[in-house]
Amino acid sequence: MAVDTLRGLLEQAFPSGNVDVIDRTGGGDHFHVTVVSGRFAGLGLVDQHRLVYDALAEPLADGTIHELRISTRSDT
Repeated sequence: MAVDTLRGLLEQAFPSGNVDVIDRTGGGDHFHVTVVSGRFAGLGLVDQHRLVYDALAEPLADGTIHELRISTRSDT
């Protein structure tokens, strides 16, 4: 899966946020995503990560993403 595709899905879910996606191995299935968004204000880490998982539900469900590392924080 292309980095741009994942970035697009995350930017749709977090339109005013800052999104970064890194292909960790170059194989297109191990990623590290960083999302900074006001949507995370007041949420615990687990809930923040759930929002990211929800945004990437399709590529996670179909096995396109084999491994995902997530970093999140609020921009407020």
